[in-house]
Amino acid sequence: MSLFDTLIDRVLGHEGGYVNHPEDPGGETKFGIAKRSYPGVDIKNLTRPQAIEIYRADFWNRVQGDKLPRAFVFQALDAAVNHGVENAVRWMQRAAKVADDGHIGPMTLAAIGRADTADLVLLFNAERQEFYTKLSTFDVFGRGWIRRVAANLRYAAEDN
Repeated sequence: MSLFDTLIDRVLGHEGGYVNHPEDPGGETKFGIAKRSYPGVDIKNLTRPQAIEIYRADFWNRVQGDKLPRAFVFQALDAAVNHGVENAVRWMQRAAKVADDGHIGPMTLAAIGRADTADLVLLFNAERQEFYTKLSTFDVFGRGWIRRVAANLRYAAEDN
């Protein structure tokens, strides 16, 4: 089993099954795949294997999961899924103390490789929590989001 296969179970655990919450700007969602982001996907009939392939192609590959430190990669993947790849990359860059242009290149990867992984995890999640508090839907979904980050910090301790 690949690292991605192990970590995607965590993501799917956070995301759950079919939801169509009226206050969710993503609209109809299943396994965390939102109709707003994937208008051509039949969300209601989306299968778990189909969702996993979307996550591999559109999130894992784009955050360059195979090149990130083991103790940090889940943080990047989960944030990319929950907030978009560009936001996750910007937070990675800020945590690694490089320009936050939202694109992973050799400078970003080198800075991440040099960074203390525990510091990277903490700084990254600080960015993530600050982002959550600025969202208009924080009063509705904030408690669950904060629990998600708490669970991710526990995962970081396991992954170290």
